[in-house]
Amino acid sequence: MALTVVSARPASSRVLQAITGGRTCSSWPHPPSWDAVREGAGGIARLTLPPGQRLGCGDRGRPARSRRPARSRRPEETAVTTRDPIRPRRVEAEELFGDPRFAQPAISPDGTRIAYLAPAHGRRNIWVRGVEADHDAAEPVTHETRRGITRYFWSDDSAWLLYLQDTDGNEESHLYRVDPADPDAPAEDLTPLPPGSRVFSAEPLSGYPGSVLVVMNRRPTSLDLFRIDVATGGTTPHCEQSEPTENILLDHDGAPAFTSRLTADGAIEFSSVDGDSCERRPLRRLGGAEYPLDVQPQLVTPDGRGLVIGAYLDSDDLRLVRIDRATGAMTVVAEREGSSLDVMGALVPGVLPPTVFTRRGTGELLAARFVGPRPRIEVLDERFAEVYAALAALSDGVLGTLSSDDSGQRWVATFVHDRDPGVAWYYDHATGRSRRLFRPYPHLDPADLAPMEPVRLTARDGLPLHGFLTLPVGASPGRLPLVLLVHGGPWMNDSWGYSAQAQFLANRGYGVLQLNFRGSTGYGRAHTIAALGEFAGAMQNDLLDAVAWAVDQGWADPERIGIMGGSYGGYATLVGVTATPERFAAAVDIVGIADLASFVRNLPSFSRPYMMNNWYAYAGDPADAAQEADMLARSPITRLDAITTPLLVAHGANDARVMRAESDGIVESLRARGVPVEYLLAEDEGHGFANPENEIRLQHAIEEHFARHLGSAEPHGPAEVRPSPTLAAETGDRDRPGTRRERV
Repeated sequence: MALTVVSARPASSRVLQAITGGRTCSSWPHPPSWDAVREGAGGIARLTLPPGQRLGCGDRGRPARSRRPARSRRPEETAVTTRDPIRPRRVEAEELFGDPRFAQPAISPDGTRIAYLAPAHGRRNIWVRGVEADHDAAEPVTHETRRGITRYFWSDDSAWLLYLQDTDGNEESHLYRVDPADPDAPAEDLTPLPPGSRVFSAEPLSGYPGSVLVVMNRRPTSLDLFRIDVATGGTTPHCEQSEPTENILLDHDGAPAFTSRLTADGAIEFSSVDGDSCERRPLRRLGGAEYPLDVQPQLVTPDGRGLVIGAYLDSDDLRLVRIDRATGAMTVVAEREGSSLDVMGALVPGVLPPTVFTRRGTGELLAARFVGPRPRIEVLDERFAEVYAALAALSDGVLGTLSSDDSGQRWVATFVHDRDPGVAWYYDHATGRSRRLFRPYPHLDPADLAPMEPVRLTARDGLPLHGFLTLPVGASPGRLPLVLLVHGGPWMNDSWGYSAQAQFLANRGYGVLQLNFRGSTGYGRAHTIAALGEFAGAMQNDLLDAVAWAVDQGWADPERIGIMGGSYGGYATLVGVTATPERFAAAVDIVGIADLASFVRNLPSFSRPYMMNNWYAYAGDPADAAQEADMLARSPITRLDAITTPLLVAHGANDARVMRAESDGIVESLRARGVPVEYLLAEDEGHGFANPENEIRLQHAIEEHFARHLGSAEPHGPAEVRPSPTLAAETGDRDRPGTRRERV
């Protein structure tokens, strides 16, 4: 009997990639700004200004208004405290959106070397140095010149480094191998797949030293498992997918232990697998729509006798739960009353902070991450408690990514922080010695950046809503221009931490409001399923209610409200300017969905079996005529004549999710009516922008767009404007043919 296999560690990353159309996130080293995960891409023509002219225009503000008294707040609503007025310096887009100097460190399993991402050849590449060395002694072992690297990992024997890479944002990733001992040798493609196929995930395979387990679709609609010998490149079929939504979870020896399967009614069914007969024995069924990104995580315990998952059970909070392989009994491993397990780490293992920290080599559970005003870490392992206490003392942020050697004595950690992100530390538990490895953005002074403050409000129907407000450093009480920054997904969430987008806008004098509207994960079962059937409905009302809250609190000028976002955030932006154009004075749509029916219809065929609990449940199935009609009624493409708000549209020509034609149609319609619209099209980008020169040009366009149509209260005077660090050599500032910026 053929089995579909997924590894015992981030077991469900394949399902997540199928749900999200084969892409999780990618352009990381900038923590997500418009999407919980960004992917990116190509060149956009540079805007050339006459000498001495600044981006922006004339008198940017409307007449000052007297501040209305703030309405009395409900007890659950949060007020934001003003900070002492100071004059921050102007931080340039190149400083915030250029590639970090250092990012994503990982110690080798033998504990002798540290790998990390740093600029080389104008792109993020992998560098390696000795564990006691500094960057001056390091050297790049990859030589990508077209697109920066985001995801990489060590082989289990420390002899190789492996990384995933696509072409110009087309999401068709391959797995490459490099030899740190021969840094000048070219990378070898271990997965030479035909067009249309891709690698979904790859990781060391327990029980098969020197091998990696790779999920790829050599058969276009099937996600099959292959075992690749890293040294030789030899590829062996491990298991073929016999049923579209069944996944097998391996024990520590690489043998099938459990299955998870999406049933016809949308339930997720877990079964045990007999090692000899492959017979499945059902253990548990969990409800469907409350798990739009599937059940996360799915981790087989080191002894193979249990499966650890995220489940609600009888609670509204997502908890970490163990299913017993023999009896099916469920016991709670970790929980926090009023908080849910943070499952965003399952989207991009090794890049985003993990949902569950596990011990290298054994898979023992060390700690779990929960959602909150600041993420909370719950330690699960007594031996790790000492390590965690030592690590937590190194930063006033929250533990982010973590790697260790096989002995569990040497650790490399990064920390989540709103103004000093990704700082990396080395810690030796045997000696108690620690040292800082690097700051990703050494040119940024945290004092120049704005704190991200959690806020809470109540939707018009009584649903509690959580979000974050970033105000300009030194902002005085009064009505600021405000930008509503909408996250993608929509089943993602904004969380406390560094947002380059929020910092850039706040530095230009805008308040930035990020809301976890209904449907966002991380805030409980009821909050998620409240979005069923509510695209362009209550989900959008939550955003409008958040704007009204900011106005009522006295922070936002109601006549200077902007909205922006990417992917679903772009959809929400387009709904905002078609359904409520009077609310928004300016808008930025980045790879936004304009036609729900077309979007769902054009998702890759391998993703369709996994869409029952997300797109089909929440937005509709275009194969059903009645549902398609409803989806069109909720689609901005059918209401373009209502747009009067000045709009900036950005799209990647290689977008495999939202067809470029959707953005083309919006721009053509607005131009025909004389509505102000600017269009940035990148020929070498996909569903978002990854190459820093493109991102920087986009940010210059956003800055100019909002300055022209919202005005600003830019807090830095001429004396504060000083040259930014020169980053051109790192960002690879290059104009590419076939890219353009157009304004009407």
